[in-house]
Amino acid sequence: MRAAVQHEKGQDKLEVVDDIEAVGFGPGKVRVRMRAAGLCHSDLSAMSGVLPQPAPFVPGHEGAGEVLETGEGVSGVKPGDRVLVCWLPACGSCSACGRGQTQLCLSGFLSVSTPNFRRPGADVFSFAGTGTFAEETVVGAGCAVPIPDDVPFDIAALIGCGVTTGLGAALNTARVAAGSSVAVLGCGGVGIATVQGARVAGAARIVAVDPVASRREAALRFGATEAVEPEELADARNRLTGGEGFDYVFEVVGTSATARTAYDMTRRGGTLCVVGAGAMDDTLQLNMFELFFNEKRILPSLYGGGDVLRSYRRAIELWRAGRVDLSGMITHRVPLTGINDALEQMRSGVALRTCVEL
Repeated sequence: MRAAVQHEKGQDKLEVVDDIEAVGFGPGKVRVRMRAAGLCHSDLSAMSGVLPQPAPFVPGHEGAGEVLETGEGVSGVKPGDRVLVCWLPACGSCSACGRGQTQLCLSGFLSVSTPNFRRPGADVFSFAGTGTFAEETVVGAGCAVPIPDDVPFDIAALIGCGVTTGLGAALNTARVAAGSSVAVLGCGGVGIATVQGARVAGAARIVAVDPVASRREAALRFGATEAVEPEELADARNRLTGGEGFDYVFEVVGTSATARTAYDMTRRGGTLCVVGAGAMDDTLQLNMFELFFNEKRILPSLYGGGDVLRSYRRAIELWRAGRVDLSGMITHRVPLTGINDALEQMRSGVALRTCVEL
């Protein structure tokens, strides 16, 4: 079958090969024929080495398709079912799951170090244990989540990560209050989903911040009340909040510099929500006095900060009701052979979300 492969960490292009096979099928596993995959900035971070990932590997962790085959002991899905791929499944039995914090379950990470694919003479890993930039993939049963018939594969792929992460940051983690002021730093796919989550929650003012003009324009279409360049954020804070700062500030870039800016733009007693996935060697510095005196809540949000299955269902219901626009987030569509063009579009900031059609 065909798949996009990165051979070494740091390469900026993928090779589309046709001599790869999905491996590891057996008890508790599901073989999925991928139909659509979303290109997320986290894939770029894995390619560059910002996120740890053994190579060679198949990127992609947002995806949806059809079940081809189920292994012994799998009862939740059957061949022919339409599913989205969950890159962080919950085991249901660990201490995190027992506390209801299923997004913190580590069982899904156990598969990251096990090759999911094989080429002649070489094993190939998969990003986040899924590897959705392939025509087929084998995942654990908990990774294959059934979707209703009315949800298109491209929409389901987005719900598998970016939409769930952004909506969840606003609705689960920060719990944005009606009538509040919000700033979102970084308006790619996840940032746009965060803007929509803040709008659904009833925020009165939502300021989108991004250096790319097309992303600022998109944020306004999706519910931001104002969109500014990073250099204009301090002025927006002064104009809209009397200099006090925003009630909620979302950092959706994943760097210490933007996190520090987000902290400074948050009012005393307000909430900074860190959504961006950053590097392990990038350190955010706060002094102990400001941490104590300002009483700003700093809330990291992993995968939307809540039960992902519940978050999937909520995203679908909001989409059905017309409360969130998911199809509009897909700005580009490419076949697998066009994956490198899609990578350049994302690096340049032109694309919000690209759908890779498989």
